[in-house]
Amino acid sequence: MKSLVLSSHGQNHTTLVDNHFIDCHMVKANGEFVKVYLFLLRHLNSSPVALTISTIADCLDNTEKDILRALNYWEKEGLLSLQYEESDHSLCGIAFCPVPPCEGSGNSCAIPAYEDTSASETQAPSTVQIPDVTMGADTISDSRGTAPTSIKAFRDRKEFQQLLFVAEQYIGRPLTRTDIDTISYFFDQLHFSADLIEYLIEYCVENQHTSMHYIKKVALAWADAHVTTVEEARATSSIYNKNCYTVLNAFGIRGRGPAASEIAYIKKWTEQYGFTLDIIKEACDRTMSSIHQPSFDYTDKILSKWLTQHVRVLSDIERVDTAFRQERENKRRTVTSKPAANIKTKFNNFNGRSYDIDSLEERLLKTR
Repeated sequence: MKSLVLSSHGQNHTTLVDNHFIDCHMVKANGEFVKVYLFLLRHLNSSPVALTISTIADCLDNTEKDILRALNYWEKEGLLSLQYEESDHSLCGIAFCPVPPCEGSGNSCAIPAYEDTSASETQAPSTVQIPDVTMGADTISDSRGTAPTSIKAFRDRKEFQQLLFVAEQYIGRPLTRTDIDTISYFFDQLHFSADLIEYLIEYCVENQHTSMHYIKKVALAWADAHVTTVEEARATSSIYNKNCYTVLNAFGIRGRGPAASEIAYIKKWTEQYGFTLDIIKEACDRTMSSIHQPSFDYTDKILSKWLTQHVRVLSDIERVDTAFRQERENKRRTVTSKPAANIKTKFNNFNGRSYDIDSLEERLLKTR
């Protein structure tokens, strides 16, 4: 393969990255973690900016949990030092630490400069050979050879190689280096089996999502829910789809999936409140009957009131409705049973005077 000569024509707006980071630490880390480190390094010497975990997550199109995982990883590697508030233990500062050099030749991907030994030519400039990385159905060749022992062990396994081939077929394109690193992350960090990862990719593609970033978010959600088998993943996915689309259908929403805020409401009703789907659907139906438009907030008010009234099955709703009608009827009867004279209105808001008409008439005749 022909060598490439790297040259610079002046780069004014630059960020300096330590060579030890590139040679030793970058190759071991997940690609998303590297993005976080470089992003922080970019803003280290820039004008003061109000950086927050949420801001970093928005800029890198990640979740806040992804950012915190990256920060914790670099702290374990000794490249960052995280500072926390004593009161609430919230993250308040990030300090860069000196980048340690490589430990042994096996952890470095620094490529030595090419030396031209030909006596007829002048000394050649330093060049960089681009490694040959190929991937097929059964083999993966990576000339860097610098993957961590655990990751490399996974990648050398036949089931991992077959999984990459299956993933390519599902996604419909060759996998990139980041894609392979992400799948390795499922193995090494989330401890997913090959069968579970295959189902994960299949599930996301069936729902029209082929982005590895989206697939990773689903994987993290499964990990948080302690999903470890395909059967548990199927059950979780089935419950999620059934709950979400039952609510959307009750609201008459077609042609789209639930938004993040809508999913939060549905999880609140099913997990926190503990309501069954038939009760949630009844609340949605009453929302549409009352305000004639979908409103998760209005439905939440109905369900929160039912929660305080100890509603657990549909028959409990009838009991609550009956009690409400009875209370309203009692109030109406109380109002109608009061004497008319005691009811004060704007035409009768003072104490009336009592006169003896015969006595007044007699007094009037005597004055004449």
